[in-house]
Amino acid sequence: MRRRAFACLVSALCLALFALVPSSALAQRGIELRPIGLYETGIIDDSGVEIGAFDPATARFFASNAADNSVLVLDLAEPWAPTLVQAIDLAPFGDGVNSVAVSDGVLAVAVEADPKQAPGTVAFFDTASLALLAQVQVGALPDMLTFTPDGSKVVVANEGEPVDYCTTGLDVDPVGSISIIDLSGGVAALTQASVATAGFGAFDAGAPAGVRIFGPGASVSQDLEPEYVAVSPDSSTAWVALQENNALAVVDLLTATVTQIVPLGWKDHSTFRNGLDASNRDDVVRIRPWPVRGQFQPDAIAAFETGGATYLVTANEGDARDYDCFVDEERIEDVDLDPAAFPNAAFLRQEEQLGRLKVSLANGDTDGDGRYEELYSFGARSLSIWSAAGDLIYDSGNELEVLTAGAVPGDFNSSDGGGFDNRSDDKGPEPEGVVVGQFRGRSYAFLGLERVGGVAVWDVTEPNAPFFVTYVNTTNYGGDLDAGEAGNVGPEGLVYIPLAESPIARALLVVTYEVSGTVQVFSILPQT
Repeated sequence: MRRRAFACLVSALCLALFALVPSSALAQRGIELRPIGLYETGIIDDSGVEIGAFDPATARFFASNAADNSVLVLDLAEPWAPTLVQAIDLAPFGDGVNSVAVSDGVLAVAVEADPKQAPGTVAFFDTASLALLAQVQVGALPDMLTFTPDGSKVVVANEGEPVDYCTTGLDVDPVGSISIIDLSGGVAALTQASVATAGFGAFDAGAPAGVRIFGPGASVSQDLEPEYVAVSPDSSTAWVALQENNALAVVDLLTATVTQIVPLGWKDHSTFRNGLDASNRDDVVRIRPWPVRGQFQPDAIAAFETGGATYLVTANEGDARDYDCFVDEERIEDVDLDPAAFPNAAFLRQEEQLGRLKVSLANGDTDGDGRYEELYSFGARSLSIWSAAGDLIYDSGNELEVLTAGAVPGDFNSSDGGGFDNRSDDKGPEPEGVVVGQFRGRSYAFLGLERVGGVAVWDVTEPNAPFFVTYVNTTNYGGDLDAGEAGNVGPEGLVYIPLAESPIARALLVVTYEVSGTVQVFSILPQT
């Protein structure tokens, strides 16, 4: 207990130092999040709600419900009291809902097939009548979709995950792709000819250096797994996160062509600002430098414009492959370290030091002798800002772990509502979802932390000099999750509703929590 108390004291001091931003930034701080309304599905730890979308015309919020393969339709006309209108059954369209999006009175829903290696479906509904308008076939495992800002297209990231790596073939490991659905003739006029596919066949001869292509027997097209989509404000370009591959695909939406694959590289955890807590066996908060390289591997990605330029913001969650016949991760205590690169290997392998941290087996053995000269962990435990060309502009370093160590010291790096320090060996707070919204002339990035919980907010108006604004956590760590007493657990999706589209005289943030099966509405207020 004394060790933990000391650690928490140190963490609080770190948080205080973290808050020491320039006085000009302090003068610009402007928002706080206040929970005002809650909807509870009663579905615990079964993906009762995942991704959401809002329709301002009807004041309805649509949330994917993977547990029941449906879309929940909530009335947010009174956001302090969300109510269920009905659920849209998606069984006629496939086996599992993955994503929803709304534009101009139309709801688009991505549904995977059974098996998920077969082509999936995008179904379109009227947001008022909930009537089916159209459906089209897309690629394998449509994982995320979004409308372009002008509403003329829907862009779909088809992940194309394999069954396993025991055999090869497109029926076992389909190609990843991006479907572009042309809505220029209206939704009612949609046919299969309205769907164009941006694939990766042009890269099968070889992906750019730094892009992780490592699935046994997989071509580049099969190995690339589109995860999440962001679209430029002028609706001409999409950036698609290739999470497992630690890269971004750049897509020309006018020609339905992948024009570039950009490797994202890694961050150096051996520097003080990029330190991390690497052990779940030391019973202490210990954020320090380690000889590890963190692969960014973003999940959610958002595009925003400021100063006439487009930027990308990413939630650097990280992901490993764990399949029959192939596993991409191992704990450092079980990895053969090259003695020249790691002369202190015996110390590093200790569970209280670096031994528990999970790293990639696909990277780091630079000379192919079975010993690892470099160590690559999954995710960067951070928020990053990138240029439209994929150049890193800003990374939050170790701020998320320092922040949560000070804010929730007894539940630092916990998982799904509790368990002090139990995710330090994996991906820490695990940033998952991100959205950017405009409030009173400034741009704010809202970042959901899937494991420890809560939403962190940065002012990103100046992408080269963003700063932390606030953190709100509505998890009740002492509550019984199964009894529905743990509050909001496992934030998955975030939806920003600007004042001009809000049903009340406040901008709103709506967060969907996968583990607790809850939808929390926050009012956004000027910071006092």
